[in-house]
Amino acid sequence: MIPWLTEQPVFPSPSRALREPAGLLAAGGRLTPEWLLNAYRQGIFPWFSEGDPILWWSPDPRMVLRPGAVRISHSLRKTLRASHYEIRCDTAFAEVMAACAAPRDGQAGTWILPEMRAAYVRLHELGWAHSVETWMDGELVGGLYGVAIGRAFFGESMFHRVRDASKIAFAHLAALLQDRNYAILDCQMSTAHLASLGAAEMSRSQFVAELAALCVEGPVPARWPVDHACREWRD
Repeated sequence: MIPWLTEQPVFPSPSRALREPAGLLAAGGRLTPEWLLNAYRQGIFPWFSEGDPILWWSPDPRMVLRPGAVRISHSLRKTLRASHYEIRCDTAFAEVMAACAAPRDGQAGTWILPEMRAAYVRLHELGWAHSVETWMDGELVGGLYGVAIGRAFFGESMFHRVRDASKIAFAHLAALLQDRNYAILDCQMSTAHLASLGAAEMSRSQFVAELAALCVEGPVPARWPVDHACREWRD
């Protein structure tokens, strides 16, 4: 049995997470900023389907990218140097979340439920959650969103409507994080796609230990700048 969380945003040690289903730690609680920020600082995140209680996860191993280690293919590098797209940050956060929640081929539903969208929009309003957006001809065609605490960025989801639009946003995110001295881009679960971009598995114990040093908060920025992210690929 996993613990049931009640009124206080106090989580069990991530080391208590189940092996199957991989990383399930606890249920219950709330999706307020206090709950979410306390969870992320400890390497825990919410993920649940419609009809389920809030479920909290801490997988082992963890998929992590060092911002300076992002791998860009030759074809994507050519795309990044083109001028037919525009990168923006934090201009369409709710729209990015809605696009990430939209039905996809082979998926019966989404875990980005209305209550999740409302919770992360609130984090965005407080300056903790951010979006990196790919625009073409004034249209949002791809992007991603996540949570930034200290020198760690916790990626949540991405989408694309045209080829490579999400990869463009991811590459600019990595450049922005490196420029701003972030140490970790958390990708949560291991996939071949993330590995192709330079992410690698890290043990949960190492990940949690690094977060303890990285999630030391300074001033919370209201918006992310975009100019440094663009310069990395277009010079």
